Amino acid sequence: MSSFFAYISRMKFIKRWGLMRNTYQENIQEHSTQVAMIAHNLALVENKFYGGNYDPNYIMVLAAYHEVSEIITGDLPTPIKYYNPQIMKEYKKIESMAGKKILNMLPDELQKDYKDIIDQPNDANHKIVKAADKIAAYIKCVEELTAGNKEFVQAEKATKKAIDELDLQSVRYFMDTFMESYKLTLDELS
Repeated sequence: MSSFFAYISRMKFIKRWGLMRNTYQENIQEHSTQVAMIAHNLALVENKFYGGNYDPNYIMVLAAYHEVSEIITGDLPTPIKYYNPQIMKEYKKIESMAGKKILNMLPDELQKDYKDIIDQPNDANHKIVKAADKIAAYIKCVEELTAGNKEFVQAEKATKKAIDELDLQSVRYFMDTFMESYKLTLDELS
């Protein structure tokens, strides 16, 4: 018996933005789905317009699993995670151990197939996933601000700055093409 997918399904119980008042709660499962869709688009755009050579479907899978270690660690707020280099380094070790524990829940014959998906190697594919993760965080900030929640003012500014510093043309394309619509109501979208 493998408890891998039963464990993965618990992503819906891990809340994001724990230090912030939210107009609606977001969990890591819905966040990961959004990141997967955005990452897929970024990879497609890089390939179509900017000479990229990504596998959008593989990147989408990486993004779907990018928060899996948080089932064990929980969602550590950004100000804590990045408070200083030593905390960040130690937290990366904890995330790695959590990922290994989850990977070991798979039957032996499948572990090799999931290893790179769970371990998230720091490569060009991972760069796309990290960019999509930042965009998803920015979308959350914009949605909260649009709902009148000023709790997200600083997070929105910091996240936008981080996005502006990303070196991917597809990110600029996404921001220019899709971002404004997140400020619209349902009636305005129609």
